[in-house]
Amino acid sequence: MSKQNWKRTAATIAFAATLAGAAPVVAQELEDQVVIATTGGLMGNSLAKYFYEPFAKAKDVEVVPVAIEVPDQWARSEAMMRTGNVEFDIVTATGPDLVARTSMLEKIDCSKLPNIQKFGVSDACTEYGVVRTTGGMLINYNTEVFKNKAPKTWADFWNVKDFPGPRGLPDTGDRDWWVPVAALLADGVKPEELFPMDLDRAYKKLDEIRPHVAVWWKTGDQVQQIMRNKEVVMTMSYSGRALAVVKEGAPVAMSWDGAIRDTGYMSILKGAPDKNAALAYLDFFYANAQAHVPFMRDVNYATGSKTVYDQLSADEAKLFATSPENYPKLIKPNFKWIGDNRDKLRQRWTAWLTR
Repeated sequence: MSKQNWKRTAATIAFAATLAGAAPVVAQELEDQVVIATTGGLMGNSLAKYFYEPFAKAKDVEVVPVAIEVPDQWARSEAMMRTGNVEFDIVTATGPDLVARTSMLEKIDCSKLPNIQKFGVSDACTEYGVVRTTGGMLINYNTEVFKNKAPKTWADFWNVKDFPGPRGLPDTGDRDWWVPVAALLADGVKPEELFPMDLDRAYKKLDEIRPHVAVWWKTGDQVQQIMRNKEVVMTMSYSGRALAVVKEGAPVAMSWDGAIRDTGYMSILKGAPDKNAALAYLDFFYANAQAHVPFMRDVNYATGSKTVYDQLSADEAKLFATSPENYPKLIKPNFKWIGDNRDKLRQRWTAWLTR
């Protein structure tokens, strides 16, 4: 039997035997490889250990990782589109990318991904991306400073009378809508009424907190450091970075109330040369909850698996975004509105911060 014919037969058998009897994700023959563009370091190493290597073994498909930061990934992808020489199969996408870059992405038929349907949270699969990791931009606070009463909401973050001390806010990433969203929540806007954003109201509220912001942090390492060094008593932080400091034993804790959902997606680049293998990988990612738990512990972010919480204690579960306790508290952004107003958001932020 030729390798290609063997792989076509083995694809069905491997899925049934290896993935708890699930139906095959695609009937088509799988390619010999799948090229995945994602960040390197801890994330890349953990993905390789818990997902790339098991997938390669189960499916006889070589996984070729490309360690690349997301902005560079999109720049290279755009160049590939122009030349017609597409090399990436799976790329890393954010929520706004799923709106603004649809012309570069393949549509995903979620009904053909049975493991995601069975094991994923309700919105783990979308038209242009499958959830890889989910966290939130949340409040990270010092538990020694706030022994008797802890800040929980963005209204508390703004309340310098009852919760005195210097604050931290980001001047990186999607700060041009993250921070105004927090300001609107602090001003009493209901989550379901955040969009379209009232930027005049948001920046009026931001004027109140600005004198109390001691650090406008630029990187994930920096937001961890300002909590370790007690430069601030609380800060907006990536949940994964906040959890890392918690695990170090520093006197800090997190509040998920009103955390702004921050999800990384796996998307398939339009014209991907290994599309069938890419789809198979996306479905494989959700097949084994046993891999998700150690992966989450390594990277400090949740996946979109709803089965992991059967394996975690209540105390550990509350550290992750998609736990039954935390997931309903997350603010789900309107990425269509954000994408349509991106230039206005950026200009308003820059003008306010630099005045």
